[in-house]
Amino acid sequence: MSNAPHFDIDVASFWADPYPALAKMRAEAPIAFVPQLGSTVFTRRDDIFVSEKRIDVFSSHQPAGLMNTLMGHNMMRKDGDAHMAERTALFPAVSPRTVKEVWRTQFQAHADRILDGLAPQGRADLTKAFALPMSAECLKHITGLTNARYQDMDAWSQAMIDGIANYTGDKAVEAKCHAATAGIDAAIDDMIPVVTKHPDHSILSVLLASGMPLESVRANIKLAISGGQNEPRDAISGTVWALLGHPAELAKVQAGAATWLQVFEEYARWIAPIGMSPRRVAKPWSYGGVDFEPEDRVFFMFGSANRDEAFFSDPDRFDVSRDTAKSIAFGAGPHYCAGAFASRAMVAEVALPSVFARLPGLRLDETEPARIGGWAFRGLLNLPVIWDAA
Repeated sequence: MSNAPHFDIDVASFWADPYPALAKMRAEAPIAFVPQLGSTVFTRRDDIFVSEKRIDVFSSHQPAGLMNTLMGHNMMRKDGDAHMAERTALFPAVSPRTVKEVWRTQFQAHADRILDGLAPQGRADLTKAFALPMSAECLKHITGLTNARYQDMDAWSQAMIDGIANYTGDKAVEAKCHAATAGIDAAIDDMIPVVTKHPDHSILSVLLASGMPLESVRANIKLAISGGQNEPRDAISGTVWALLGHPAELAKVQAGAATWLQVFEEYARWIAPIGMSPRRVAKPWSYGGVDFEPEDRVFFMFGSANRDEAFFSDPDRFDVSRDTAKSIAFGAGPHYCAGAFASRAMVAEVALPSVFARLPGLRLDETEPARIGGWAFRGLLNLPVIWDAA
């Protein structure tokens, strides 16, 4: 175990709002061992930015890690050539060109269809009524699992997220994760003959065409679902919530003083939907006055890095005019999120402008508060809103 100073947290409070504890760590113990998480935690932006690139020390390859044991050995848990080979094979499905020429049109069609049914209602939980199905319907097409229901995609994603963050070893959470991965395998088996006969731009199709072993195809599709559902879902609902709670920031967008992409990038900085990335120490190492031993577990806290006072003035404030160039919401090293282009298009180019265009007078429902939680993955649990229905 590293000799980093110990920093205790209250797990329930950390889940409800990790930012006060993270700010205290940045100030007092920027690299600290947190007994309740069983990990040494990096909280400052520079330390994470530098260390994430040292794959020879802070390795993504974690044979005994929860992601490997529950979801299979995907590219996120590989380094160097092994990682790059799988990333290169997947790239045609999520490249900027494919997103622009193929997926964006489908994203807009899904948004329009969902909002057609929603607009006359005048009120809804926007997380469940729009953000969840919007993200899941888009992800069905990107992964190639068009035989699944959008409810399945969301449930599978959440079960895997809960499973790989199950550091307390809850057996019920583990069982639910296993059921989800079995469901994904069944959906993949059903679709293999379809995309083999009729190749398309989906991840399943391009990975099969690349000759990747089926075991790795399965693992990488599970990876795409685990992050590709919750991150856009939480970014859509969270950004709407942030704008409705900060009317001066919404006014900037409506006046053309800020773009929807700026809004999305600032929300991802302010509340990173994926707040942490784990690493395994591969060899003895010293950094920042801390000595690390092989097999130590390290958490790079992206959510903390994006509120680092050394890079962002008044970092707890949501400000769509802010320069977010130093944000590492999508990662900083070789594991930079492969789906970032698709996510930006789905959220910033389609979902956000469509919601505010189609739901006039959109406002928070003051009779029921929105709830938010999580630290490894953080997002709204609900978003009750009202608008002026025609």
